[in-house]
Amino acid sequence: MRKSFDLFWSFLKIGIFTFGGGYAMVALIEKEVVDRRRWVERTEFLDLLTLAQTSPGALALNTAVFVGYKVDGYRGGVWSVLGVVVPSFVIILVIALFFAEFRHDPVVEAVFKGMRPAVVALVLAPVFNLSRGIGPVRLGLGALALGVTWYAGFSPVYLILVGALAGIGYGVYRKKKGKGL
Repeated sequence: MRKSFDLFWSFLKIGIFTFGGGYAMVALIEKEVVDRRRWVERTEFLDLLTLAQTSPGALALNTAVFVGYKVDGYRGGVWSVLGVVVPSFVIILVIALFFAEFRHDPVVEAVFKGMRPAVVALVLAPVFNLSRGIGPVRLGLGALALGVTWYAGFSPVYLILVGALAGIGYGVYRKKKGKGL
């Protein structure tokens, strides 16, 4: 039960102090579960994050489920999700109750304008952190995928499918050559 409480508390802190959605949370989740708590290795975290991104649903929720399950099974998954959801639920509830009265207040507008650059930084930080140690080939493939998506309007869904098939093919090739996965 101690692990579940630790998971809940860790994800509660992440949920409270993160603005900008799931991608903004990735850096904090990584710092907490990899660097601080050492619940998962960095490479395993990248695998969990990849799985979370390809699964339906919110990224922070999926990541919480996968990390929680890895650490403490189903109970850990449930407590991690509760930890990450409770702050957002309470904040949205409070905002919904009082925002109509204050939305045109100049101070409130200034606060939201001031938060925008911080949210952009929180979203970009995981991109730079996750690209460390990725290697020039994978970095090039990522840049190519970004370019094809951005400039050619190619659907990311197809790129994910092509990447998955290429990864499976590469794994089969390495296994046949006796190099393992």
